[in-house]
Amino acid sequence: MKTSILLLAIFIYGCSGNTATPPPPPPPALPVASVAQSSETTFTEYPASIEGAVDLEIRPQVSGALDKIYVNEGALVQKGQPVFKINELPFREALNIAKASLQSAKAALLNAQLEVEKLTPLVANKVVSDFQLKSAKAALEVAKANVEQAKAGVGTATINLGYTTIKAPVNGYVGRLPKKQGSLVSPADPLPLTLLSDAHEVHVYFSLGEDDFIAFNAKYPGKTLAEKASKIPGVALVLADQTVYAQKGKIDMVDGQFDKQTGSISLRATFTNAQGLLRSGNTGKIRLSVEHKDALIVPQSATLEMQDKIFVFAVADSNKVKKVPITIIGRSGSNYLIGEGLKTGDQIVLSGIDRLQEGQVIKPEKAAEKVAQLITK
Repeated sequence: MKTSILLLAIFIYGCSGNTATPPPPPPPALPVASVAQSSETTFTEYPASIEGAVDLEIRPQVSGALDKIYVNEGALVQKGQPVFKINELPFREALNIAKASLQSAKAALLNAQLEVEKLTPLVANKVVSDFQLKSAKAALEVAKANVEQAKAGVGTATINLGYTTIKAPVNGYVGRLPKKQGSLVSPADPLPLTLLSDAHEVHVYFSLGEDDFIAFNAKYPGKTLAEKASKIPGVALVLADQTVYAQKGKIDMVDGQFDKQTGSISLRATFTNAQGLLRSGNTGKIRLSVEHKDALIVPQSATLEMQDKIFVFAVADSNKVKKVPITIIGRSGSNYLIGEGLKTGDQIVLSGIDRLQEGQVIKPEKAAEKVAQLITK
């Protein structure tokens, strides 16, 4: 019995000693490529609002009944063209009264002059006292002042009568017409009669945060903001339907101070609008372009984002991979432009990075000699 147990133990030991350890799995074969330099253009977009070169509120300057409306909503009008007509009858009568007052004042002036002329020789011959002549001369001055006041009254009445015809102060497009014919209008009305927008060119306003504004100043040469603005190339306007406006614009204004509530500063770009495609109140985006010469680029698909940082797996000695943090300075299509973390010639893994670990050995497959060449294919 003991002999059988001993033989069984020897048999089990012999079997376990002959079992071979399985070999480790081969390193994964992953595509790698060299980082290379390339000249790229990146774009940054900022929300923008569009205003006409001149946006005016058309308001009445006298009160009265709106007698006529000469234009339709949305019509293009020329400078000096009549737009509205306020009933002029009360103002014409006021002008007639002012003219009558002027005639009366002139008659009083003539009477005062005659009185002075009559008393002058009498005073010289000592027929009447000098006091009477002085009183007559004072009355003459009052009569002259009354004539001037009456002339001013005629002028005021003439101006008010002219205000009954409201003309377009500039070329532009008519907005909505909230008041209809027959409505009573007044300079104190909360709403204007209409808005008039001169949009032969438009001003597009957008804002930059403090960080973007500092970077904006660093990109362009010049000692002053005006000099920097003159060196900025034409900017593009992306419309609400994501199409790009055919004409390039020019940045011609930088606000004098930051908005304390938003922490941003406003800039203005001006675009020509000869065809009238843009209207005041449109929205869009201003697209700024920046040229990057000899920039290092990597595909976004070759990067890994962890805890607000972006990494790539670089191939080190003995084909071991190393997780390297990189600094992004821009985007061009599906590529990242690298500021720090890599240098020309570094090998990076292009795909399969979600399964890699720090220090893991791989079998590099050179799918392309350079990342830049791979991207352009």
